[in-house]
Amino acid sequence: MNTDVRRTLPATAIPDGCLPWSTEETRRWTRELPPAWIPVRWAGLSVYQLVWLTGVLAALGLIWAGVPPYLAAPAALHLVWLPLRPEIVRVSAPVLALVTAAVRPEPVVPVLAGAFLLTAVSLTVSELRLRARQRQREAAVAAASGVTAVLPDADQPLGRGRILCGLGIVLIVLVAAGVPLTAAIGMWDTSEGRRFVAVAGLYVTGLGVTALLSGVLGRRRAVALRAAPAPVLRVLVREDRRVDAEVYAADDVAGLRPLFTVATVRLDPDTDGGTDDGEAELDAFFEQLDDDKRRPKPLREAVLYGAPYDGAEVVLVSAARKQGDPPVAERSTGPVRPLPAVAVRWRLRVAKRQAAWTAADDERHRGLVAAALLTTETVPVRRWRAGALDRLSAFLMVPAGVFLCWMVFTDRDGDLWQQFLCFLGGLYGAFRIPVKLCWRITADRTGLWLNSLRGTTHIPWDDVRSVRRQVFELKLRWSGGESWAVSAFSWAWYQRRRGLTHPYDALAAELSAMHADPALRPTGDSEERERGRPLWPLGVPLAVLWVAGALVALVSSGVW
Repeated sequence: MNTDVRRTLPATAIPDGCLPWSTEETRRWTRELPPAWIPVRWAGLSVYQLVWLTGVLAALGLIWAGVPPYLAAPAALHLVWLPLRPEIVRVSAPVLALVTAAVRPEPVVPVLAGAFLLTAVSLTVSELRLRARQRQREAAVAAASGVTAVLPDADQPLGRGRILCGLGIVLIVLVAAGVPLTAAIGMWDTSEGRRFVAVAGLYVTGLGVTALLSGVLGRRRAVALRAAPAPVLRVLVREDRRVDAEVYAADDVAGLRPLFTVATVRLDPDTDGGTDDGEAELDAFFEQLDDDKRRPKPLREAVLYGAPYDGAEVVLVSAARKQGDPPVAERSTGPVRPLPAVAVRWRLRVAKRQAAWTAADDERHRGLVAAALLTTETVPVRRWRAGALDRLSAFLMVPAGVFLCWMVFTDRDGDLWQQFLCFLGGLYGAFRIPVKLCWRITADRTGLWLNSLRGTTHIPWDDVRSVRRQVFELKLRWSGGESWAVSAFSWAWYQRRRGLTHPYDALAAELSAMHADPALRPTGDSEERERGRPLWPLGVPLAVLWVAGALVALVSSGVW
């Protein structure tokens, strides 16, 4: 392979005869992708966001339009199934059309037209995508030229699919148990409430079926991949900002055209293999975005086991992230997700924009840290606490929440579930306000002390990783993946125009300077009273006031 790649793969890790998947060969593979308008992968939209978006669409738009719940929920679920599980659409779309034609709900013409339009579009999209899969697989197999190899984890137990199957069963059981419960406690007092709960139940059941089927299909494909020697190709790989594997052509040393991404977990021969990919598989299904500003990782040489296509299972053996370490073997915990040309262009634009923002933010932070290195004085103990912006955030949070909940509590036609959700939101706010008003960071010679609802946390100086403001949040991270955060208003445009420094930026700069230069750190030991106290006692009277106010609102309005 190319010698100008930063991380090279030892020859002993490359199967005999394994060919590089060159840019010329990958062009044939990318030409077999579905048309750009097919939602193979929706750029910038995570599965979490997709699920909530379609759920809101079903609960609000379709219900208010008069569509019955048993049609509204499946219609919205099609927007989840098209990018995630097109296999379901082959069955669900015709069934939805037949049920709509048989029931003919009011208003008949708009509902029938919408159902048949949705069926036609869904079937077209799913068929185009499923047929493209076969062409992608054939192109990858042709590029391997018949060279195959046994997978490195072929003799290990396979845990693929267990977590998703369990999640699907749990969701379905919860809905089945929740229906009689909500009916018994009177949450279906109005027709609108009954329709909303029905849509929510059907929608969650559909998500359960989706997770269950995803687990079953993932396991079947993973087992089939290990049933015989698999095609192998030499590629380049690196982690993307989601910490998924991002695969490139073997000669694309500049990393210009990613081919696909796939969530992976490292193989560990010392484990039983049954649980090592469970948590990672669940993360892959929901695709939570990491909030760290991750910069591009160096490309590493790798061997790809299995013919990649949209939805495939693969195994990667790549060069170690650190020189001198052995190669890294990883199995997929989610399906292969191709990157169409439009998605690549979008990613490039986003990467350039984020790089510019990150560079400007880093430059501003470096300037503040440099100033702090010159101006920070050594003191026995240093403290920071909530300021004017924190108090303003808390002040605006209270009337907005009280007004919203008062409207719900005094609505005679409101449902019990709405009042219950507002009540829980008020309790959350009652314990969140003390954090916004009374947070404190104390620095002494041993490290940092943070107060929170439950108590005080001590972080030694050597464990501190970073302190930065991210939009509205001041976030402090330390070893072990732990973090602490508070939030307040931030208006970047106004700050730049007026030449102002956000208090969180100044705090982050001072702490960063102390972390970088031990001579600037405090020299004394803080006393217990200086470190702040647990904040939950401050939330108790606010919670009591909230409960009393909610009862007064319910009684005075005649709801109870």
